[in-house]
Amino acid sequence: MNLVDSSGWLEYLSDSKNADNFAEAIENTEELLVSTINIYEVYKKVLKEKDENTALQILGLMRQAKVIDVTPSIAMQAAKLSFEKNIPMADSIIYATAKVNDALVWTQDSDFRGLELVKYFAKK
Repeated sequence: MNLVDSSGWLEYLSDSKNADNFAEAIENTEELLVSTINIYEVYKKVLKEKDENTALQILGLMRQAKVIDVTPSIAMQAAKLSFEKNIPMADSIIYATAKVNDALVWTQDSDFRGLELVKYFAKK
């Protein structure tokens, strides 16, 4: 299973320099998980930079994957990860979501660099 961090989604959606790094995971919707935190972050960013119609279309694309809600268990694991590894809240929830679901995190966010089960791509 794969879980693409919001930074990867935004890179892919804008067809930026690192877009190809995330295409494999995003296009394989059978193996793709999406955290509700990803939906929040991506929707907000697209709403800010484009418009609501575009944001809703992207939300439809994201919902082709299996959407994972933030459960109490994920929230507790995320809090522990945030405390132990000094990871921001949203990133710790995304990472905990991946861990609970045995998924690999695909990202270009340096907060994930060095964590196990993370496929990190440096920003170009």
